[in-house]
Amino acid sequence: MTDSPDEAALLGPAEIRELAARLGIRPTKQWGQNFVIDKGTVRRIVRAADVTPDDIVLEVGPGLGSLTLALLPQVRQVTAVEIDPALADQLPRTVRTLAPELADRLAVRHTDALRVTDLPDPQPTALVANLPYNVAVPVVLHLLATIPTIEKVLVMVQLEVAERLAAGPRSKVYGVPSVKAAWYAEVSGAGRIGRNVFWPAPNVDSGLVRMVRRDPPATTATREQVFAVIDAAFAQRRKTLRAALAGWAGSAAAAEEILRAADVDPQARGEVLTVTDFARIADAALARSDEPIG
Repeated sequence: MTDSPDEAALLGPAEIRELAARLGIRPTKQWGQNFVIDKGTVRRIVRAADVTPDDIVLEVGPGLGSLTLALLPQVRQVTAVEIDPALADQLPRTVRTLAPELADRLAVRHTDALRVTDLPDPQPTALVANLPYNVAVPVVLHLLATIPTIEKVLVMVQLEVAERLAAGPRSKVYGVPSVKAAWYAEVSGAGRIGRNVFWPAPNVDSGLVRMVRRDPPATTATREQVFAVIDAAFAQRRKTLRAALAGWAGSAAAAEEILRAADVDPQARGEVLTVTDFARIADAALARSDEPIG
């Protein structure tokens, strides 16, 4: 690689504001734009991502290019997905200006990450991004489902979201994002980020989340069928599974029958189950009827 993240040409507060002013860009809440202005933070993200010279990195919401410039020296390619047309147009120019020797490692797609169904080759091996707070969980789950070559993830998200994604059973913040993320990967927290590293500064701190892809639980059910059980179990969090799954199963009695067949206590709540438990419930539902539930 050409440079370490400490030596690479990076954007600081003055450069970010000057570039935004020149483009007539003001961060918008609509797209959840909070630009990273601290060089130390992007270096930290790159180190935490554990990327290698062979990695193809998918970056969502590169903005003005703070993280992009830190990633490019360390990897084979960065494929950046940007919804803002002005930012998508500017990013290659910024890289050509500040790191011309790395310009051929950047590919930019102007699109919504939630609409991505495929990407040009080479296929991404890692997702590294500062994600907009309002769509962080849907984006991560969508890309893990859609791009199977992604093996590792390091994302910066709202601290509360980071804690939910990394939570385990019996945690107060364990819920739908936690279980669905666990379907795809081993998930862990990777540190806290203060709000003052952004422009504009958000009202909350951020957190780093690391994911390492693994095989989903062995099950005869589809992912959609398992996820339907998860959604139903947490829709009324304080209810027992017998009650919470009544609508999904057709009745409380049917839910209890399925839960007992899956060796799950009908009086338990969703917050104590692992993703493997939810897969067993979906399996038991399929075994009970020729008409799959969910």
